[in-house]
Amino acid sequence: MQKLFSGKNLMILVVAAISLTACKKGSIFGKKSSKSSATGWNYDDKNMGNFHVAKVKYPKAGPGLVFVQGGSFVMGAKDEDVMGDWNNVPRRITVPSFFIDETEVANVHYREYLYWLENTFSNDTSILRRALPDTLVWREELAYNEPYVEYYFRYPSYNYYPVVGVSWQQAHDFCIWRTDRVNELNLEKGGYLKKGTIKKEMKGAGADGSFNTETYLMSPDLIQGKGKPKKATLKDANGKARSTVRMEDGILNMGYRLPTEAEWEYAAYGMLSQNPSPRVKESKTGEELFSNQQIYSWSNNPNGLRDNRRGSWQGKFLANFKRGGGDNMGVAGGLNDRAAIPGNVKSFYPNAFGLYNMSGNVSEWVGDVYRPMTPTDGQDFNYFRGNKFQKFYKNSSGAFERDSMGRLKKVDISDEEVKNRNNYQHNNVINYLDGDTASGVYYGYGVSSLISDKSRVIKGGSWNDRPYWLSPGTRRFMEEDQSASTVGFRCAQTYLGPPEGPGFKEGNNFAKRKQNPAKGKGKKK
Repeated sequence: MQKLFSGKNLMILVVAAISLTACKKGSIFGKKSSKSSATGWNYDDKNMGNFHVAKVKYPKAGPGLVFVQGGSFVMGAKDEDVMGDWNNVPRRITVPSFFIDETEVANVHYREYLYWLENTFSNDTSILRRALPDTLVWREELAYNEPYVEYYFRYPSYNYYPVVGVSWQQAHDFCIWRTDRVNELNLEKGGYLKKGTIKKEMKGAGADGSFNTETYLMSPDLIQGKGKPKKATLKDANGKARSTVRMEDGILNMGYRLPTEAEWEYAAYGMLSQNPSPRVKESKTGEELFSNQQIYSWSNNPNGLRDNRRGSWQGKFLANFKRGGGDNMGVAGGLNDRAAIPGNVKSFYPNAFGLYNMSGNVSEWVGDVYRPMTPTDGQDFNYFRGNKFQKFYKNSSGAFERDSMGRLKKVDISDEEVKNRNNYQHNNVINYLDGDTASGVYYGYGVSSLISDKSRVIKGGSWNDRPYWLSPGTRRFMEEDQSASTVGFRCAQTYLGPPEGPGFKEGNNFAKRKQNPAKGKGKKK
């Protein structure tokens, strides 16, 4: 504890020292206007165009998110492939740092989403109906699960149990909604939206009166309720206060989304604990430990055992799963995982990144389109399959248009537009390098295969799965419009900045030396 406390104090002192030094030098960290190192023009000077440069800042984790320090890891199977799928062949890849939800999205969070839809789009009930989870996923031909059909999603007992019965598309839409609500609140607090805009929005404002982040950035005139911030820190070229925020101002949240399969798997292993970074003394480097390739998300060693000095964790269940046929929670009086169905989203012990239930409870949607061999075909940096490139639609008069949800309409980028690019030549690259030269793969969904372009990856075992599926390396799939009582989701957010996190150095910095070509000896400045 003392070490952590000292490290925190040291970090504060370092940041303060950097800020003080920057102020003295008159850089963009200081209070005084700084100067461009490219043109010599002053920033925030009305006589020189009033170009504003925000102080250097890094994205902060949105509500519910935790920071995951990126790195290299072996993605894929860590145990025998008992299913014989061969769809998780081990391969080393690198995942950049990112944010991810501490827990799975709970029933109460999803009900908050539905509440907003119900009140904002009161004149269009179809929008609410499309977002409703399918509670019938609990039904079985030879089981009495009707109480879960009726009460699991709504009853307060299950407020903080993971939402299930949600399709991939519904989870994707939830992420967009969450982004908009976080940014809308930030803008209203800063005075960039009129006070009471949120209250007005939830009184049947509809598509034209609802806030959407992309709409605000691309065509702010379509957003109602512009405010006048008390502190006119943002100014236009004429020196007048600017009430519209841009992405470069560093005020808007980066946005929520579903994690990629690589991000999810990397976060699940939480190998930070077995390769601790010297976060205080940056003169040293990490240990680069790759020998301990654990099977489950909670372990520090291959056999899955996690124990403390007194042995009080010995024999305890560390995830919510099905031990065997007919055994979902153990015998009365000695229940092993204390959950017959999904449990509280903060049940069990979090992994090294502080993430709960990355093994067990519910399987989770990720962003990727499923392909059996994608891990071997995909890029080894920031691997992802599912890109379909689009652009914002403009009508004949050159204006943007909003859809029924208040989001800007989009259209696919044509292949003609990108045929001369050297990094991609097609707008839809879901089938890129997918088994044939032309990549025009047809899977015959429902005839010869259960895989299609709408098949999305699900990760992690569930309350009704055997131990094999608890390993983050395992992978399965469902169609993006389907749902199940065993599948939920959590959100992620992109992080941009030093990979170790805010407050740390970017790259390895060395003492400056002036080279002496005659003697070959360096001299410190």
